Amino acid sequence: MIFSRFRREPRGPDTISALYGMIVAQARLPCFYRDYAVADTVNGRFDLIVLHLALVVDRLIRDPALKALGQGIFDRFCRDMDDNLREMGIADLKVPKEMKKMGEAFYGRSQAYQLGLAAAGDEALVEAISRNIYGGSPSELAAARRLAVYMRGAASDLAAQPAADLAAGQVRFSDPAAVP
Repeated sequence: MIFSRFRREPRGPDTISALYGMIVAQARLPCFYRDYAVADTVNGRFDLIVLHLALVVDRLIRDPALKALGQGIFDRFCRDMDDNLREMGIADLKVPKEMKKMGEAFYGRSQAYQLGLAAAGDEALVEAISRNIYGGSPSELAAARRLAVYMRGAASDLAAQPAADLAAGQVRFSDPAAVP
């Protein structure tokens, strides 16, 4: 219907920006780069944002009342990545191609993480983390296992958070430093 284009978002941009800001802040914690051996590079930071974004979006879309909020956060992520590409000097004509790659990376990683979290045991999740965050390096297997433990805890904590808190722009992540 034509009027659907004029519908207001069910959640305001402040809520979406607050949630997205918390995702980015969590992904930038020095602990991940220092203790989890994630590369402190553009790609390493992107991978941690995607990891946390995937966890939050999955939590939101599981609740029908929050599904639109999940889409809003993903859209905010896309705008942020577009802005970052332009700030890094990527030519305007190349931005859509790079955005397509980032979208594919998000969906591929998100699916791999969800399958890993749903599987019995940690091997599928560790393999997905190892491939996506550590480039498949066998020397980082211990870090990938630790990050898998963190992800399971974060997913569990997100699942337990009340929908009203998330709708109000509040998300709480597990403390990565507390994972042995």
